Amino acid sequence: MTAEPVPVGSVVHGAALLCAVLSVWWAVERRREEGRARAVLAGRGPDAGRGRSVPWAVVAARWWAVARKRRAWLCLPVAGVLALLGESPLPLVAGLVAVPLVRRRLRAAGLRRESEARAERVVALCGAVVGELRAGWQPAQALSFAARETGALGREEAAVLAAARFGGDVPEALRRAAGQDGADGLAGMAACWQVAVDGGAGLAAGLDRLEAALRDHREQRERLRAELAGAWATVAVLAVLPLAGVALGAALGADPLRVLLHTPAGLGCLLVGGALEAAGLWWAARIVRGGERE
Repeated sequence: MTAEPVPVGSVVHGAALLCAVLSVWWAVERRREEGRARAVLAGRGPDAGRGRSVPWAVVAARWWAVARKRRAWLCLPVAGVLALLGESPLPLVAGLVAVPLVRRRLRAAGLRRESEARAERVVALCGAVVGELRAGWQPAQALSFAARETGALGREEAAVLAAARFGGDVPEALRRAAGQDGADGLAGMAACWQVAVDGGAGLAAGLDRLEAALRDHREQRERLRAELAGAWATVAVLAVLPLAGVALGAALGADPLRVLLHTPAGLGCLLVGGALEAAGLWWAARIVRGGERE
């Protein structure tokens, strides 16, 4: 007596149901821990707040906040929908593989935004120090006030301010702070400070020229980014074209998901096409980023 094979559709539905249950359980546990933490910080017992109803708008807002913080995990619901439509577990496997890749890309994009924001704060730091110096403050006082106002020194702020307050090596502290991503302008500030201390030159004039140079560099970067926007749009269109083709085939009644996921020729086309798509996107992005670096 041979056992009957388990239908693929049952496996897909079971996997999708398991993912949904785990997602709901994780969200409920996270909300419960947040409620307990808020109750403890508010000076109440850990059981305070139980039994109160939460509006659906608040629940939706919390779900959206969690989804924004963990956007990489949104690959799983999309993969689950495709798995249900195509009645195949392959989209779920692809979704699981895509989560760490998407997370790494999002982390790199976040680090790039932080670097650009820090560069903006360095420019603001130069301008603030110049303003305080021309108002009659001493260099150490001007640097301390401007650093607290702008937050441009990052994790090295305490070391730089200690050097400025107690007569330490401020240029060396600024050079160490310049090692952070986006804080390259602090090396120029260190050079201006060194020249002003050793040669007696005006610190305000040097920082003023440094601020103008940093602003000019930022404007050049923005102009280059605007010129490359068309190239990035082309890359995005190339990425969407295969999905548009699948949607068009489904609209015409060709059932492309069944062909791609349930036939040997379709699986072969899916593997080869996915590899070529990934290689083309990588090469196009490499060309555009090369232009940005230049």
